[in-house]
Amino acid sequence: MAMAMKTLVFVCVLVAAMALGAPMAEAQLGGLISGLLGLIKIQGTLFCSFDGNMGANGTATPVFPNALVQLQCGGSVVSSSTTNGNGIFSILLDPMQFLVPSLLNNCNLAVKTPLSNCNASLPSVGALFSNLQLVGNTLIGLLNITNIVPVGFGLLRP
Repeated sequence: MAMAMKTLVFVCVLVAAMALGAPMAEAQLGGLISGLLGLIKIQGTLFCSFDGNMGANGTATPVFPNALVQLQCGGSVVSSSTTNGNGIFSILLDPMQFLVPSLLNNCNLAVKTPLSNCNASLPSVGALFSNLQLVGNTLIGLLNITNIVPVGFGLLRP
């Protein structure tokens, strides 16, 4: 019982020291907490077109449902998603495992489902690729969501 009380006192002293500590320690703790209470969300809509984007001047373009969208970093697939019936995909990442600047500079989205799956007149070879762009953060309660979108898809033929 005495050992448990000593441990409890030690933990309380440690927490108090962290709360009263130098600003640097507080900043480090804040970074850890925001990482634990955060998400990185990569989301977009894929259209059934030669470049996977919406038509010019907002013209009606059908969406691309059931398409496999992969997040590739350094040539490796690190996550993937399948578009829903509205062509929307969403990939959630842990900010403790991925740094936003690294995602923006070293990663891209690749659509591995052939375009001909959504429209037989489109190419059956090649893949759509897009770089990534940060559009901001959303705070929902204590949860900080970093929002990233595709810059714009383009067809890359083998």
